[in-house]
Amino acid sequence: MTPPDTSAAPPRNGFVQLYTRVLWAFAGLSMAAIVGIMLVQVVARYLFGASLIWAEELCRYILIWQTFLLIGIAYSQGELVALDLIGTRIAGPWRFLIRLIVSLPVCYFLYLLIETGLVHADRFKSQTIPAIDFIWGSLTGRPAGLPVWWIYVSVPVGSVILLAHIVVGLVDEVIALARGGTGAAQPPSSNA
Repeated sequence: MTPPDTSAAPPRNGFVQLYTRVLWAFAGLSMAAIVGIMLVQVVARYLFGASLIWAEELCRYILIWQTFLLIGIAYSQGELVALDLIGTRIAGPWRFLIRLIVSLPVCYFLYLLIETGLVHADRFKSQTIPAIDFIWGSLTGRPAGLPVWWIYVSVPVGSVILLAHIVVGLVDEVIALARGGTGAAQPPSSNA
């Protein structure tokens, strides 16, 4: 993902700016953590002949959270794959109607992911994360006891974020149409 081009973007309120900055900071810090952990893993394995047993698991967990927290920004910037054969050729209310028809099943699917994701995450409240327990246990002498729930809850959290982005995008398009515009200036679509 590339940082957003704010030159042509409509003015944003303070919450949206803060939300975007926090997620971009998380994206940068989490990628730096992954690169650092894997670099240490490679050095430990090939120079010292001793592998870090927790490195790949920890990187996997960071990537999972990264994926689900940043999916909404990717959607808003049009970086998710989309087949937009008709929507780009139609303007105004008809384009909105097509986007609404396409968005409804997606929103329902996200609702199902939220509902079942919370149930699934709740089932693993007593199981702990082995990598975190190993790291914390090595540092302090006792396990951290952080439940796997924190990994599984990333699915419903990311689904809520994506659902919010879809709904806000549709509301913005309705507002633009009500003001006499043609709807969204550039509906989310693939850059590829």
